[in-house]
Amino acid sequence: MKKILAMLLALVMIFALAACGQQAAPAAEKPAEEAPAAEAPAAEEAAGDVGYVYWLNMKPEADEALQALAAAYTEETGVPCKVVTAASGTYGDTQTAEMAKSEPPTLFNMGNGSALADWGDYALTLDGTPVMGELTTNDFNIVNEAGETKAIGWIYESFGIITNKALLEKAGHSLDEIKDFESLKAVADDIHARAGELGFDAFTSAGLDSSSSWRFSGHLANMPLYYEFRDNNIDVKPATISGTYMDNFRNIWDLYINDSAAEKSSLTTATGDQAEAEFGEGKAVFYQNGTWEWDALTNSKFSLNPDDITMIPIYCGVEGEEQAGLCSGTENCLAVNSKAPEAAQKATLDFLYWCVTSEKGLETLCGIGDIPFKAAPASANGFSNAGSEMLANGKYAVTWAFNYTPNVDSFRATLVTALAAYSADQSDANWAKVVEAFVDGWAYEYTVENG
Repeated sequence: MKKILAMLLALVMIFALAACGQQAAPAAEKPAEEAPAAEAPAAEEAAGDVGYVYWLNMKPEADEALQALAAAYTEETGVPCKVVTAASGTYGDTQTAEMAKSEPPTLFNMGNGSALADWGDYALTLDGTPVMGELTTNDFNIVNEAGETKAIGWIYESFGIITNKALLEKAGHSLDEIKDFESLKAVADDIHARAGELGFDAFTSAGLDSSSSWRFSGHLANMPLYYEFRDNNIDVKPATISGTYMDNFRNIWDLYINDSAAEKSSLTTATGDQAEAEFGEGKAVFYQNGTWEWDALTNSKFSLNPDDITMIPIYCGVEGEEQAGLCSGTENCLAVNSKAPEAAQKATLDFLYWCVTSEKGLETLCGIGDIPFKAAPASANGFSNAGSEMLANGKYAVTWAFNYTPNVDSFRATLVTALAAYSADQSDANWAKVVEAFVDGWAYEYTVENG
């Protein structure tokens, strides 16, 4: 478990090695081992042995691309391949239901090492398989206590504040002005004050509906966690946290909700699609989300000019944050169902190998995010390239400390409730309840999870 969590702290090195936009290279600490006994999948199979592939996908924003990928694979190979995508925030329940069916998923997601407790017995050991031989690093993988690889990190991602540079310049500002929280706030305050004149506001809605709240109860909450863990050299899940940087969390949350057109009292019904549309339709300059939004914003939904948008770090007023880069990590590790029929297991391994070696597979995966595979082409994702450039310029990656969160769904739900109450009435007393949900909630959920 410690090995899995520790990989987050090595992310700066990994990011440089594994990004789609860079040449693949051996990882510096834990290079992927070639599998000498493994051979590429056979080109032909007897008709009765082709099995099937059923990918239970966790990423709604990637559904369209993965549906097309599955169709292309079936057309090319004749192997039945389908993708079912769980609705946002429902993956755990959907997975439990689907795994009990007579034809269960053959490919499913494990978010981090804690998933081994529930699904480790369902995860085929992947060491020695062809797809493992294509990895540029093993650091994103989920490995059990016996040292067996149970899921491979097929994609890693970054999040930050997506920024419309064209609108920023229309408002009389430039990207170069924004270097820390103070400068971000100055720009956002000015845009919000002139929103009526400009025709757009600073930030999109900070929705606390279940389709959007993870951006804040998980991703934004990463900021105080990351800095606290960095200060204390924490590399395993702690039983308690102190909330040292909760004032910084308040800084950025206040900015999000104060410099937006959204009504603060209605954030519990504001959705992820709403925020995406506000940005995609040019109604706001800033939008907290991740590299996975590139395709939707530039191609399939909104057709924004790729040259007009970029991603900047999340600033919250921490000393030295002008050297921060994007928040980077993964919750996307694929496991092959060991309880599926043997032919289906083999078909799924063949499919995975095809995904990371074929032109169509690589093009699709790289369109979703950064992938750690040897044959990965140059990235077309401008957000990923922005993150890579920051690292190349010596910025530090804000790693995904939220992956340590105990009993994560319950912890986040409690935090969202407190954030909603505070947003409707931004009093110190209500913020104290947010801190309580964060600090005391962590300790409580750790006890629930670990006894």
